[in-house]
Amino acid sequence: MARIFVRMGKLESIIRFLFQHRWASHIFFWLSYVCFYAVLWGSYDEQYLMSFNVQLMFLPVKILVTYYTLYILLPKYILRGRWLPFIFLFIASSFTGGTIYRLIAYYIEYPLYYPEYIDGNPLNFYKIIKGILGIYTVVFLALVIKLLKYWYQSQQDRQILAHEKLDAELKFLKTQIHPHFLFNTLNNLYALTLKKSDYAPEVVLKLSDLINYMLYECNAPKVLLDNELNFIKNYIEIEQMRHGDDLDIKAMINGDSTNVYIAPMILLPFVENSFKHGINEELNKSWIDFDLTVTDHEMILKLANSKSQTQQLRQGTQGIGLKNVKRRLELLYKNDYHLHIDDQPGSYTVVLRIALKKVQ
Repeated sequence: MARIFVRMGKLESIIRFLFQHRWASHIFFWLSYVCFYAVLWGSYDEQYLMSFNVQLMFLPVKILVTYYTLYILLPKYILRGRWLPFIFLFIASSFTGGTIYRLIAYYIEYPLYYPEYIDGNPLNFYKIIKGILGIYTVVFLALVIKLLKYWYQSQQDRQILAHEKLDAELKFLKTQIHPHFLFNTLNNLYALTLKKSDYAPEVVLKLSDLINYMLYECNAPKVLLDNELNFIKNYIEIEQMRHGDDLDIKAMINGDSTNVYIAPMILLPFVENSFKHGINEELNKSWIDFDLTVTDHEMILKLANSKSQTQQLRQGTQGIGLKNVKRRLELLYKNDYHLHIDDQPGSYTVVLRIALKKVQ
């Protein structure tokens, strides 16, 4: 068993070497080609050495036509759609290669191994066509490999561009959330200072914690749900200090949120929206219900708030925060989330389900 692993390790090293050194992969290709056809044709009469020598005779012309096709015709004409000059150059190179192939056969191969095939006409047209077919067996093989390489590289480039575009869009959306959140929180602090509230210093302290979280802890693609909930808790406490007894807040967290990860700042816009639209002077008492449940497979957020009869929450008045979080959900979770919003005359309810993966 140990010997098998050693051999596999050596094989992996060889493959890695071939991929890292272009010249080595080309030499390996041509050696493999020559050996394969030497064994194939030599097996008919068991003249393997003669077959190997014959393959080496024609190898230079095959290499010349192959590389001319791969590095001149393919990139400059085929991939650019310049078909008319490509057809002309293809025919010219084919007959040039076929003629050289025929001359090698007539003046070298036949005298050495097949003198009975010498017919007195070194430029026999049909023999030249046969030579072209002999050359383009390997040319088409190399061309297929090269096109697959182009296709693979193109797919890789597209994936990189798509990832970079997605990453840039997510960063842009996230940077919009931060100033939007700070704007709302500073407004809350300003309102408390106008009232000369004793809560103002505590709000400043909690705001400092919130800013610290935004700057240093939520820059990763995923953060611990417990940290995100602690951030939301501080935000809710700031709002509770601001509104006092005029606001009834109920917050419930059910299930085990340990070692659960979630996209940072993905819940906050819904909470902000509840405070923005759930508090109104027309109501005797405003209320907000925050209910979050964590199961083995998903996180379920149910967030409801009061709403006056005259207050209407339209799509166009939801603000930057809610629009951004919807876009972030689409980009980050795709089919792994479900968002339902129920806008009733006296209440506004958000139900968000996100598939979760726990880290053991």
